[in-house]
Amino acid sequence: MKAIMMVVIGFIFGLGLIISGMTNPAKVINFLTYGNQWDASLIIVMAVAMLIMMLTWLWVATKEKPLLSGTFNLSDLKKIDARLIIGSVLFGLGWGLSGICPGPGLVQLASLKMEFLLFFAAVLGGMWLAKKV
Repeated sequence: MKAIMMVVIGFIFGLGLIISGMTNPAKVINFLTYGNQWDASLIIVMAVAMLIMMLTWLWVATKEKPLLSGTFNLSDLKKIDARLIIGSVLFGLGWGLSGICPGPGLVQLASLKMEFLLFFAAVLGGMWLAKKV
């Protein structure tokens, strides 16, 4: 049941990314670049996502345990350190330069376009490198 729910939720998330335009690198770059071609429509996407997440957190806070698990597994990491800042900067630079972040990049793998295959290979390479460092 847990695996089925993960597939269904992943499918809904991917569909939302496609419908919202988050899988279109040109749209994302137009959102991230302020100027004549600035596309503010992704603000609505982010605002709706934040609203859904806030409502979900409020609902989850009333529960003793998750629906498909025995306990909640929340991170206890609270500090802002150099590793977090460097990772955030690298993520932002990669997203800003390519217009792709890992979620939409994973969805776009289904297109089998070389740019998305290379992007995801770079993501996997970065994850491997991060473990080595």
